[in-house]
Amino acid sequence: MTGRLVLLHGWGADGDDLRPLGKALNARMGASLDLVTLDAPELHPQGSGRQWYGLFPADWDAVPTAVSQLQQRLLQLHGGEPALKKTVLFGFSQGGAMAIQAGCELPLAGVISCSGYPHPNWQPPSEHPPVLLLHGEDDAIVPFEAMAEIQNKLDSANCNAIPFKNGHTIPEETMRPIESFISSMLAKRQ
Repeated sequence: MTGRLVLLHGWGADGDDLRPLGKALNARMGASLDLVTLDAPELHPQGSGRQWYGLFPADWDAVPTAVSQLQQRLLQLHGGEPALKKTVLFGFSQGGAMAIQAGCELPLAGVISCSGYPHPNWQPPSEHPPVLLLHGEDDAIVPFEAMAEIQNKLDSANCNAIPFKNGHTIPEETMRPIESFISSMLAKRQ
């Protein structure tokens, strides 16, 4: 395995939602990534899609259990804990919030959060994997200010934040910085 990219979908989607993004990144990187898309454990309350925890209304009390379960799933992937050092965790929206909290506590190659947010009372460890934050300046779902909230809690030398001109999405313009981050993080782990 040259590297692994684990994709965490947003509220109301499922693992298939980010599969095209993973395939596009893999094509750009010469098929060097083992792609893993995870489904959130809970059904979405409206019947289609999934959720990492209840969001409307927000069930913040469920977050610690959801994060712990995600960390266990990551540790159970092929190769176990040693493979995490060649794994980049990517999350969008609610998946971005999960990626930040779960990923900063694991020995990952890197963590990417697009349109994510910090969970209430989240305190990351002082030492964490490199983090790339991406957020649309016109995001009407997760406020753009959430990126700064995350950035302010992380070690500034180990966190890069990139705003983009768009809403609650993963636009084409983010592909290059995502690809560059993944390549750089995995190269450091060879």
